Amino acid sequence: MKKTSLLFFLVFLLTSGLFAQEFICKVQINTQQVQGFDRSVVSNLKTAITDFMNNRKWTNYSFAPEERIECTLLFNVSQIISSDEFKGTFNIVMQRPVYKTDYRSPLLNMIDKNIQFKYQPSQAMNFSESTFSNNLTSLLAFYSYMMLGIDFDSFAPDGGTVFYEKAMTVVQTAQNSGFTGWQSFESEKNRYHFVEQFLNKAYEPLRAFLYQYHRKGLDVMADNLPEGRKAILNSLSLLKNVYYKRPGLYDLQLILDAKRGEIINIFSKATPAEKNTMIHVLSKVDAPNGTRYREVFRQR
Repeated sequence: MKKTSLLFFLVFLLTSGLFAQEFICKVQINTQQVQGFDRSVVSNLKTAITDFMNNRKWTNYSFAPEERIECTLLFNVSQIISSDEFKGTFNIVMQRPVYKTDYRSPLLNMIDKNIQFKYQPSQAMNFSESTFSNNLTSLLAFYSYMMLGIDFDSFAPDGGTVFYEKAMTVVQTAQNSGFTGWQSFESEKNRYHFVEQFLNKAYEPLRAFLYQYHRKGLDVMADNLPEGRKAILNSLSLLKNVYYKRPGLYDLQLILDAKRGEIINIFSKATPAEKNTMIHVLSKVDAPNGTRYREVFRQR
């Protein structure tokens, strides 16, 4: 009996490691803006979202525990329309490990302001790529695929294509749902444009930037700081290429919002020539934050 139990335990360890899920997602739900609701429903909602993100198998790849994508999903509830319908915003933050360090590099930090869905504690969190089940699971699946795409792009050239395509399928199946954020004409900054711009060949330098900045730059810095920083400096020209094609592009702004603080920190100890080059590029590409980039000359 003991041998049988031991064998089962070993098989469990091996298989659970082999098929480790992709996300370590922390879910937070902020209800400070609303009153007079059943708090147990919110607690159940948090558990349901956490389980959906962390326990579902999103890819055919095997992720080691340290390779899992770390992310935080903050749902700010602005209105409870009925006992089972919620409205608010999603704040999505994701990070990427950097080779040979304990540092986590920010890949995404964005807010989706058009979140609305129905949820009952008894409902199953069903999702199918080819059909629309409910807006909550479509939202979660969409952002899961987008995070996977961005993460894979940071490790291999065009590595995230299959996941962007899956995200676009989610968009297409949700377009007749009646919920906002899925249609191209609603806004230039919504879910449709978020994924479309990553798939658009005209803006391909954005994806090349993710790879060169992270794999050729950050991942090299532990072994060769000057070489890694030089690769990051060179990668900034890719953002400039996109800016000249379409200033104010949504995905370009999302990347800048995620990387701005990190770039300033990286170049705070760079050579004067490197600082000048970085400032010259980003003061143009990210003009409203030009003064922030120039602060590197005050840092040592």
